Amino acid sequence: MKKAVIFSNMYPSAEHLTYGIFVKNQVELLQNNGFDVKVIAIHEPGKGPIEKISKYISWGLQSFTYLLTNKKKIGITHAHYAFPTGILSYIGKKLFGLPYIVTVHGGDLDKMAKKSSRIAGFTRKILEEASHIITVGEKLRQDVIEDYGIAPSNVEVMSMGVDTNIFKPMGREEARLLLNVPLNEHVLIFVGNVIESKGVMELLEAYRQVKASHPDLLLYIIGSQKDQRFTETVKQKIQETGAAGIEFKEPVSQTELAKWMSAADILALPSYHEGFGLVVLEALASGAKVVATNVGGLPYLLQDGAGILVEPRSADSLAEGLDQALSNEVTRAQQEVIQQAVQQHSFEVIVKRLNDIYSRYGKGF
Repeated sequence: MKKAVIFSNMYPSAEHLTYGIFVKNQVELLQNNGFDVKVIAIHEPGKGPIEKISKYISWGLQSFTYLLTNKKKIGITHAHYAFPTGILSYIGKKLFGLPYIVTVHGGDLDKMAKKSSRIAGFTRKILEEASHIITVGEKLRQDVIEDYGIAPSNVEVMSMGVDTNIFKPMGREEARLLLNVPLNEHVLIFVGNVIESKGVMELLEAYRQVKASHPDLLLYIIGSQKDQRFTETVKQKIQETGAAGIEFKEPVSQTELAKWMSAADILALPSYHEGFGLVVLEALASGAKVVATNVGGLPYLLQDGAGILVEPRSADSLAEGLDQALSNEVTRAQQEVIQQAVQQHSFEVIVKRLNDIYSRYGKGF
């Protein structure tokens, strides 16, 4: 079997455990199922423009050198994010005839491609030349087809998958004891970067509203606080409103996160945009209710009552959704829908689909 080369501009390190963790999870899934995989990635976010440029140049040189010296051993390259990562795969095809696939995650189209017409042009060329395109959500698939003119047969939806060996229900009391979380309170969690586009300010206001009728509600905000200016704004807002029961947590490992999912009554994801919302799937697999905004891939994931959808940028709508989740139990029919969604995105299904794609478009698989 020839080698699959995975390019990614996000990949975890010992210092940044959750930075591109979804890519690492898929790489390990492939390796555990017998694939020969080489990863060339950026392992930590840059702290400034000069450092970022330096990292990207180093990453590009390392990638080109590897392609040049190993081109006969490589069967396919797989770029995570169309731009800038896809440029590496594009070069591999043009110079060495290496087929490639691209996984579109959302930010590459929703943010990066909209920065300039030049980047949009690069994105279009990368997508046009790809042997196949994976999008992590249905909305992204439609964007690739409609905005970039890619044939529907060349684009398929496939999430990064959920590891149901890690994310699975455990006793709520047991999970709370392990995490030192109160046993008899209602627990709401947010998991993600503490940034404006994740709807954190709306979450605070919604929490304040719901807390009035559910005084036992607690909020845990779990995620990176690298945007220090915004984080300070958030904490100042908490002080000004006098909101009680809010606690910040640094990013945690997947195993630890699974405990938080099991300990929680509700996961809230009030993002302004979201390619798929893998954290939602992890919460569902762990037995938590989900309240999320009606954006990107979330309405497809939470369809048929799997979760509660609310309007983006609306604290009032979010508060209504949280109140609904706190007031109603999950029905048997809803539980069946949730189980089907989790199974559809399980690692077992994902690795079979990746194997089919690599075999179809790669060399020597």
